[in-house]
Amino acid sequence: MEAVAAHTTLTRRQIDRRRYQRVKVNLLGRFMLSNRREYPCQVIDMSPGGAALMTPVSGTMGERVIAYIDHIGRIEGEIARLFDGGFAMTIHATARKRDKLAAQLTWHANRDALGLPEDRRHERIVPRNPYTHIVLDDGRQYKCKVIDMSLSGAAISLDVKPAIGAPVTFGKMRARVVRHFEGGVAVEFSTVQNHETLDRHFGI
Repeated sequence: MEAVAAHTTLTRRQIDRRRYQRVKVNLLGRFMLSNRREYPCQVIDMSPGGAALMTPVSGTMGERVIAYIDHIGRIEGEIARLFDGGFAMTIHATARKRDKLAAQLTWHANRDALGLPEDRRHERIVPRNPYTHIVLDDGRQYKCKVIDMSLSGAAISLDVKPAIGAPVTFGKMRARVVRHFEGGVAVEFSTVQNHETLDRHFGI
């Protein structure tokens, strides 16, 4: 009976894995392993249930991964397979998040075929004038350098690490801290900005 049960469980897992069709993509991003260090990555294929990443470090089987992928957003899971130059990871997500991922991947798969314009909502921009200041909620002010930014947020080189979720004023914009990385923080703007505003302040 145990052998039959094990076979049934394996079959169900195989079915779960096969429910999601992988889509070939070329998306850049960053990821963190259990050591909390941040590394660049390139996603080469992805489904709502998993992704394959080209990376400078591979991690270990079963290690937790948190990744921030351009045009996709935050994903998390574990390393399921190692290969030369990277690894494949599972994606842990709610049914709603998986539906959103499926829609995003369908858009990317069909973009070239349908001649759709590139979605710029999460495109990263390196500003010409990267230096500004950040003000914490208690009034403390620090100089900082913008590493890159988009219409919805920015990665900032900063000597202090405000708590995740802490409200800040970034330049003249309200924002909140959404993650830490080695040498700085990432913030999300309270409202999506437009190109004119960012160009006026940072010269994008």
